[in-house]
Amino acid sequence: MTAAENVCYTLINVPMDSEPPSEISLKNDLEKGDVKSKTEALKKVIIMILNGEKLPGLLMTIIRFVLPLQDHTIKKLLLVFWEIVPKTTPDGRLLHEMILVCDAYRKDLQHPNEFIRGSTLRFLCKLKEAELLEPLMPAIRACLEHRHSYVRRNAVLAIYTIYRNFEHLIPDAPELIHDFLVNEKDASCKRNAFMMLIHADQDRALDYLSTCIDQVQTFGDILQLVIVELIYKVCHANPSERARFIRCIYNLLQSSSPAVKYEAAGTLVTLSSAPTAIKAAAQCYIDLIIKESDNNVKLIVLDRLIELKEHPAHERVLQDLVMDILRVLSTPDLEVRKKTLQLALDLVSSRNVEELVIVLKKEVIKTNNVSEHEDTDKYRQLLVRTLHSCSVRFPDMAANVIPVLMEFLSDSNEAAAADVLEFVREAIQRFDNLRMLIVEKMLEVFHAIKSVKIYRGALWILGEYCSTKEDIQSVMTEVRRSLGEIPIVESEIKKEAGELKPEEEITVGPVQKLVTEMGTYATQSALSSSRPTKKEEERPPLRGFLLDGDFFVAASLATTLTKIALRYVALVQEKKKQNSFVAEAMLLMATILHLGKSSLPKKPITDDDVDRISLCLKVLSECSPLMNDIFNKECRQSLSHMLSAKLEEEKLSQKKESEKRNVTVQPDDPISFMQLTAKNEMNCKEDQFQLSLLAAMGNTQRKEAADPLASKLNKVTQLTGFSDPVYAEAYVHVNQYDIVLDVLVVNQTSDTLQNCTLELATLGDLKLVEKPSPLTLAPHDFANIKANVKVASTENGIIFGNIGKELFYSMWWSNVTVNTNIIDLNDYLQHILKSTNMKCLTPEKALSGYCGFMAANLYARSIFGEDALANVSIEKPIQQGPEAPVTGHIRIRAKSQVTLLYLRCSLN
Repeated sequence: MTAAENVCYTLINVPMDSEPPSEISLKNDLEKGDVKSKTEALKKVIIMILNGEKLPGLLMTIIRFVLPLQDHTIKKLLLVFWEIVPKTTPDGRLLHEMILVCDAYRKDLQHPNEFIRGSTLRFLCKLKEAELLEPLMPAIRACLEHRHSYVRRNAVLAIYTIYRNFEHLIPDAPELIHDFLVNEKDASCKRNAFMMLIHADQDRALDYLSTCIDQVQTFGDILQLVIVELIYKVCHANPSERARFIRCIYNLLQSSSPAVKYEAAGTLVTLSSAPTAIKAAAQCYIDLIIKESDNNVKLIVLDRLIELKEHPAHERVLQDLVMDILRVLSTPDLEVRKKTLQLALDLVSSRNVEELVIVLKKEVIKTNNVSEHEDTDKYRQLLVRTLHSCSVRFPDMAANVIPVLMEFLSDSNEAAAADVLEFVREAIQRFDNLRMLIVEKMLEVFHAIKSVKIYRGALWILGEYCSTKEDIQSVMTEVRRSLGEIPIVESEIKKEAGELKPEEEITVGPVQKLVTEMGTYATQSALSSSRPTKKEEERPPLRGFLLDGDFFVAASLATTLTKIALRYVALVQEKKKQNSFVAEAMLLMATILHLGKSSLPKKPITDDDVDRISLCLKVLSECSPLMNDIFNKECRQSLSHMLSAKLEEEKLSQKKESEKRNVTVQPDDPISFMQLTAKNEMNCKEDQFQLSLLAAMGNTQRKEAADPLASKLNKVTQLTGFSDPVYAEAYVHVNQYDIVLDVLVVNQTSDTLQNCTLELATLGDLKLVEKPSPLTLAPHDFANIKANVKVASTENGIIFGNIGKELFYSMWWSNVTVNTNIIDLNDYLQHILKSTNMKCLTPEKALSGYCGFMAANLYARSIFGEDALANVSIEKPIQQGPEAPVTGHIRIRAKSQVTLLYLRCSLN
């Protein structure tokens, strides 16, 4: 490996516009310059080494003139320099100069300044040369007794890394750190020491924890987190220890640190599935969501609650906490509220649905009192949908929900009002006992509806479900009120002409005192009339929609009037009242048609709307039983069919969700007994922390070696299709900075493939080391091709490529010169086809026309299955006159020599 490819833990920004200094000038600055010059020169040396420069001549200069300096900045830079500089000779031996460096750092480990000691100890964690570390071990041990905690905690880290890499240098490290932990008072030092014992000697860590398990809740949060990690590992490796530590985890749920509470709750759920444990963990999660201000934290913890709910045994426990979960709705973030409402809806049952509906109704009312915000309308819409779902699942709640929700039909947010309208339409169809209530509430809010879309839906519901004479008359009253004075055209023309109306106010202006030219006083008053301007006029809602040119609502109104008029005729026996009601309905439709064809609306009425209103007028004029059935029965049946189909679809989706959540066990599935299971097969006891760490590092060799069931087959990636001529699959092996591709190539054809090559290319910081060499594959043969790819960074990269091949045919071929008396190209081609019994593969369209030359492909197969191909290239030499014969060449290829000779003779 080159110097540039060596492992380095430090990244330094390098200005690209500066030129690298010479080694002589750097040496001069390091020897004779002041502290500032030496600092700048040392920085340049570090940058040059990082860029791959060797600079061996500066090593002794730095040791002699820079290393003895006591400047803190230089000491920091020296730590970086000794980390990246090559410390060994090409044959792997330690440089003699490093002995002097080692002595300098032994002095730094005894320095009175605690910062220099601590930073030196941190630097020693990165050294990988045992010869350098061995003379420093007494000084490192002595740092464990330093008065300052910064030095002690870095000494623990140094001892831990040295013990992990070179155990022979400090074999008694676990015992030494255990004694240190017992007497230590600083939280950060205890945390580092305990963490080392977890990874180096778990039994000693458990012994220490046993002595202070009752005081765990008084420890600092950083130590508590490490204790939770230890308990997790121990209980997974030895489930019998769960009872010993579960009380400790319960106590940590009351920790003052949110991080500790979160980890403790997750560990508790993993260790125990008892209802009390699940309830305690869920309650801890809920408290975290409510108390934490960061929305990202709220979403993460909510996801953990949702994961708990997915377990069938835990769902019933969480159902008792629905009211606590709803406390999260106090969060203003819309995404958190959305997840909370969905979770509450999934957990709702007949036991808690009443309380849930009460809380949601209060939340809906609160949204009216809050100042308008972009998320307020969306939140209100979420609440409406949740109440809708509750009412559908629990019909008894619908009577409590509907009066509150119907107030939102007049909401300015059309989406929320549309959700309410959809809910009301479904409820009035499904719940017969609520129809009177819904119609009554609909008539109350009808005049306040602002959206034309909602208005159309409300008209349809009133026309479909008003079944009593009083309700029908109320609907007609509301329609007349919403239309205003009729005929509409005449009343609007009068307003435009400026004629005074009774509501216009006549006022006397204030009396003003004026002074005349003579110096006497005079008074002046004026009579004025005030009339609202056109913009200030408050038009009835339906009238406003029509004048704005929205005549689709007029078509809906015509249908509604037709339905209630036909129903009124069936309810009332008096002919006079029947005729009066029908005439009023027809008058309203006629005045709307008149308005639509006038120039008053902003947009004229469409032909479709005219046809619809005219149809309704005709139906009312005839009042036939067939039309009565269509308008009053068929429409409702269509809605019933649509709602039934929608309900079936929802049930099907819920069934699929429940099937996903339920863990199904087949009758022939094997039963695992923990007592009879080998250690390498106990998946439930795997160290999840270690597995996640190994996966992040890409180092899974230990697991493969320990687990005989792990196979390379799990890492095989298919590269081509099974039906392709050449099938290929690759085994990808990642080893730190190298990727090895072992590609299996299979020839699935009956032909020999020559020069079969695997051509690879890369994107990103990946480099193909060498190009794979080509192969020759016999029919149905296979071979392995290996390719090495170098990884230069941790960024994502792509490896892609293709497989090239050449077919090897064992064929006979011959060239025949054309020698004939035929003067026409087409005639000669037909002569060849007739004499050889071959078929022309070239399309007839390509042979049409006359250009003086012709090229055609001929093919034939013998009764023995032998193929033959002929390429005809002929021309008419025009310069020799019109009677000149055809000239050219014919190339023949055949599987057998006999076929070739026959064709050659036929052509000659």
